[in-house]
Formats: sequence, C-alpha cells, structure tokens
Amino acid sequence: RQEVLCDHFGTCGGCKWQHLDYQKQLHYKQKQVKDNFERIGKLDFKEITPILGSEKTEYYRNKMEYTFSDTAWLTYEQVKSDDEFERRALGFHVPGQFDKILNIDKCYLQIDISNEIRNAVRDFGRENDIPFFNIKEQTGLLRTLMIRTSNIGNIMVVVQFYHNDEENIEKTMHFIAEKFSQISSLMYVINGKGNDTITDQEIVLYRGEPFITEKMEDLSFRVGPKSFYQTNADQAYVLYKVTRDLAQLTGEELVYDLYTGTGTIANFIAKQAKYVIGVEYVEAAIEDAEINSNLNKIENTSFYAGDMKDILNKRFVQDNGQPDVIIVDPPRAGMHIDVVDTLLQIAPQKIIYVSCNPATQARDLEILQSKYIIDAIQPVDMFPHTHHVENVVRLILK
Repeated sequence: RQEVLCDHFGTCGGCKWQHLDYQKQLHYKQKQVKDNFERIGKLDFKEITPILGSEKTEYYRNKMEYTFSDTAWLTYEQVKSDDEFERRALGFHVPGQFDKILNIDKCYLQIDISNEIRNAVRDFGRENDIPFFNIKEQTGLLRTLMIRTSNIGNIMVVVQFYHNDEENIEKTMHFIAEKFSQISSLMYVINGKGNDTITDQEIVLYRGEPFITEKMEDLSFRVGPKSFYQTNADQAYVLYKVTRDLAQLTGEELVYDLYTGTGTIANFIAKQAKYVIGVEYVEAAIEDAEINSNLNKIENTSFYAGDMKDILNKRFVQDNGQPDVIIVDPPRAGMHIDVVDTLLQIAPQKIIYVSCNPATQARDLEILQSKYIIDAIQPVDMFPHTHHVENVVRLILK
C-alpha cells in the first residue's frame, strides 16, 4: 500500500486502486488478463507479454464530466460533525447512487485547468443563485459540465442546462468566456430529457471552434463534443502502435477496422495498408472518421455506418473485397455472437482483437479458437489507479 494523493479517495467512485503501488497495479492487471483467459476462455496460449504501463499516473485524462446537484452527498465525517455544509455541488456520482453527487475540490485525473474551470463555474452558480439540478425532482438549471483538453493545448467546455433560461445561460457562458480566455471551444446544451446523454441533442457554439484537435505522429484528429476519442491520449498512441505492429502490415493488405469509432485506428494504420474499410454503428462517428481522413489527406479509407451484426455479411465482403487483416475494437460487452460467426466465415489471415474488457474478449476468443491460433497477447494500461486494462491479441488462421 501507499499513501493516496486525493482527499476524495474512498468516497469518490474513481481511482479505487490509488492506495496500491503502481507496479503492483500493473501486476494485478496482467494477472486479470491471465485469469480471464485461463478460467473464462480456457484458451490455449503460450505467454502474455509484460504489460505496458502508463508514463503518467496522474493528470492523464483528456475528458472529464461533472454533474451539478442541489443536495450534495455528505461524507461520514461531515455528517458526524453536525455542522452546516453547502449542499450545492459539482462533482462525481457516489458509487451505486444515481442521484448522489460528491462535491469535488481537486481531481488528479485531468490537468489543473480542469479543476480551475470546474470550481469557478460551481462558485459562480452559488454566488449568483443559479439553481443546481435535482435529478429526482427534475428541477434546476445547471445540469452537467464537460471539459476536454488536447495534447496540443486546446480546451473544450460544454455546459448542459435543463431548460432555456436565457438570462442565466447567457450570464454563465459570458462568465466562463471572460474568465478563461484560453478556452478554444465553448459550447452549451439545453437538455430537458430524463438523462444526461447529449448524443441526440443540439450543441450550441458560444465561442471559438466547434472542435479541438489531438495530434498523433503526423496525424491530426478533430474531436467534437459528441466524438469518441481515447481518454488517455498518450497511452492511446501506445495502444495503436501495438495494434499496428501486431498487424504486421506490408502495404499490400486490405484491412477491415470494425467498431472503428471516429476512425482513429483506421487512419493511424492507413499508410501501412493498401486500403482500410471502417465500420461503426454511430453515424456521427463515421462523419468524424471521414473528416479526419480528409484532414490528413488520407485517400485509401472508406467508412460505413450500421449495426455490425447486420452490415458485416457475405454481400459486404463481395462488394468490398476479402480482407487480409481484420481489426476489432468492440465496446465492453464484446462482440455479438453473429459478428464472431461472421469472422469465422470470412476467415482473414489475421485478426487483431483490441479489448477494454479481457473477460468478454476471452469469451469471444474461445469461439474463434476453432479456426485461429492465439499468436500474441499484449496488455496495455490506459487507466492507472483503476482495475481497468486494455488487451491486444493477434490471431493467426490455422
């Protein structure tokens, strides 16, 4: 064990392994991959390459989302003290409590400008009596705050309001714009739904550009308020290099990149492939993928939007060609069984399986083992101080 940095440790739902020495964290993450492969998948594999740790263990995230609440969660010590406490909070959900928000003073996950913006907006709301949200009663105005930062210094801030209170919205947005001139993308959302998701909401640009830019090697990626981009940009680069290296591309391969998201992997490997075809369920993500290809003058990519289990079929392969390599990077739930069966039918020479959940990865690999040999396993730590681990596997056709 080690001393923890954060005053919120133990109450906040994040960084649950912060009390564990980082090398021990890596040890147990690697063990998690091994245990899942042996016990869930009962897989036949030779070895797991030592996990690649993160150079940064604090301030490594490029995206944070905070929630406003008019009834802050009180810690055990606060309740015991019988003192009066400010109940208007801006912070994180308490584990297992959808309506309980712990007020955050300092978070060690994102660079300090994030703490400055969050605390300033919270204090401004308190001082000006702008109502904080109450999710149970569905009342209040200030709802959520999202802060994104990029590795070239861009900052995006998106404030979510519950209803269209023009006076208080203008007052809040003007305050943020004036106090933090370094914000390059300032936006807001009016969301009267029962949940906080903004994928189906109109984003209003208040000041600056409607995106920020991330750099990776000689590539630029535009990231909008709804875009998915790996939240640890430095380790994303490590993860994508591992993926590219395991694919062993020579420039002659047709590659399918399934669950391509905003096309980050597809565009990252395009120079080493003959052609890359990305498939993704979210149409807005495909639009981002195409923008990023155009932005980087990449001409050997195509992207398709649709449900993977429906779009990936014999006709799709007939129209687009037999892939030499398929890269899959599914969500935590893993691949739908129909997709796994289709991969077995397509039978490319190599499959590179990138996973954020070794348990569902092991489940899928057990089925793929009927035609494939597990040739390489490389864990990558994307989220220090948590139990989460990414894992990349290369499968070779028997």
